[in-house]
Amino acid sequence: MYTPEQRRRRDETPWTVVQGVLAPVQFLVFLVSLALVLRALVTGDGAAAAAVSVVVKTLVLYTIMVTGAVWEKRVFGVYLFARAFFWEDVFSMVVLSLHTAYLWALFSGALTTQGQLLLALAAYGAYVINATQFVLKLRAARLGAEAARQATGEALSLEGAAR
Repeated sequence: MYTPEQRRRRDETPWTVVQGVLAPVQFLVFLVSLALVLRALVTGDGAAAAAVSVVVKTLVLYTIMVTGAVWEKRVFGVYLFARAFFWEDVFSMVVLSLHTAYLWALFSGALTTQGQLLLALAAYGAYVINATQFVLKLRAARLGAEAARQATGEALSLEGAAR
């Protein structure tokens, strides 16, 4: 997934740490917000708290998207749609669109409270799919790096044994 140069840039940029911190923060905000949205849908109570939580989740999403674009520029030389993360970035646009549509519906009053909450759930479903894409990609990268280290170690062992 990474060339040696890209891996070096990834490891050297502070944006890697920023992404590593923001991703679990976003997930925690998502879990709290999801509980509030579901509570509001099921009981009819707490719609205002649910709305605030979705706005906070959306702001965290915007933050991770902007910092992620900077990270992608540092590592791959483009702000978005680097070959290694192309499909994740494409689906991120869907996630951003749904979250932004929620903000529009909330502030314009274009949807009922129930409609807004259902739109938030759609945005959250897309977020879960996108987060899964990234987790699987990072796991594959980790396994690939591990395999490369083992292959290098085996090659060095063979080289040493041949001497």
